[in-house]
Amino acid sequence: MARVPYVTQDDIDPEYQDLVVSSLQPGKTLNVYSAIGNNQEVLGGFRAFLGALWSDSGLTDRQREIVILTAATEVDSTYEWHQHVNIATDAGLDEAEISAIARDDRAPFSTDERALVAYACAVAQGRVNDALHEAVSERFDAETMVGAAATAAGYFALGRVIDALGVGIEASDEFVGWDVE
Repeated sequence: MARVPYVTQDDIDPEYQDLVVSSLQPGKTLNVYSAIGNNQEVLGGFRAFLGALWSDSGLTDRQREIVILTAATEVDSTYEWHQHVNIATDAGLDEAEISAIARDDRAPFSTDERALVAYACAVAQGRVNDALHEAVSERFDAETMVGAAATAAGYFALGRVIDALGVGIEASDEFVGWDVE
């Protein structure tokens, strides 16, 4: 059960009302945004930050979802995992690859993607060292490195907020599970 109320569009100022609704599922209010909406300015900031990660990280859609799902597993966020499984499928990951991320099995991925998973894990754990950074930066340019680090850290942070606020999966949904095969 959520530790804060889920606000509705009617509960918040008009300039923030659209921010509690999914940008990928028009008309669907998401619990995470409804919980954060108790502080409208923070909701606005989160949505702007996550939007920048979504569109300007330098990662492909597939790479972005690999990083997000990796961050979700590192923070053990069933909510974030659940939200991104279908998005990841649409971005080109198959069920076996998605389930492999949950098991920290990097075998199904390309060398570049394995490096990205290792980097995302290290970012989430606060354990990026010079050797890892150097190895990953041989595969990705500086812009993408910043985007990968910010995406891993941003979604890790979002998972922590979800946990702190006790955000649950929407009542209309059933958890997809960590193993989606």
